[in-house]
Amino acid sequence: MTRRELARAMLALAALAACSRKTAPPVAGPARRIVSLGPAMTEAVFAIGAGDLAVGRSRYCDWPPEAGRLPAVGGIEPDLEAVLQLAPDLVVGPPGLWSAHVTETLGARGIATWFPPTDSLASVDALIAGLGARTGHATEARALIDRLDAAERSIERAVAGEPRPRVLMVAGLAPVVAAGPATFADETIRRAGGANVVTEGAAWPTLGFERIVELDPDVVLDVSVAETGDRTLITPGAQGWSGVRAVREGRVVPLGDERILRPGPRIAEGLGVLAHALHPQAVLL
Repeated sequence: MTRRELARAMLALAALAACSRKTAPPVAGPARRIVSLGPAMTEAVFAIGAGDLAVGRSRYCDWPPEAGRLPAVGGIEPDLEAVLQLAPDLVVGPPGLWSAHVTETLGARGIATWFPPTDSLASVDALIAGLGARTGHATEARALIDRLDAAERSIERAVAGEPRPRVLMVAGLAPVVAAGPATFADETIRRAGGANVVTEGAAWPTLGFERIVELDPDVVLDVSVAETGDRTLITPGAQGWSGVRAVREGRVVPLGDERILRPGPRIAEGLGVLAHALHPQAVLL
């Protein structure tokens, strides 16, 4: 699976998250062997100082660097046999259509699971707090949450007096897939000082060019650039895009930084990247 395919799969999981939030009770006492099935969860485990408890990961867990040395147990949907071979007492990850099956299968073997929602900045705080409670690192988790919240508030204050550009965040090009309302991306756009032009419909809708022209964004943020080395393919010469004012006027910003849409402990950094893209003149402390 390519990074672009991964991005699309993760977007699909985000849209389906509300459909599968069944989790097992927390492990009795602090976990001692953790398998993490999502990059954001893996980052959070290490960020609260519990990295020594991690014994496995998904193949897409790439941060911090030491996480990449852990055994991989599959991609978006885990290989349960590989998970069982690592003898975890806690398996964590993002919610998805497979979560209930994983919970049932592992729960029958006495293995706790946790697949919390990751669809808002508040849910990132809850994720970190939950991992702290499950690993005996509650104090470290609380300190990390406080730092993140302070950084996020600082960014919001820095852009509070700036004009709010109308933003189209594009996550896929063929077809065009954009960030919709009530999503993690929608919230980060707003808190970075922008306004999402997609205000109704699905979480990650497919848009035709006629609709994009009607939406008339001031800025197009291209987060689909993971495989193009941050080189956007959204240009006036690309089929369909010539009718979009922001594209004709050169207001397309390629953003391949994974921190922007990864709901984990680096999200304040990602929010800063997004705020700078929308307000390069603002001073972000």
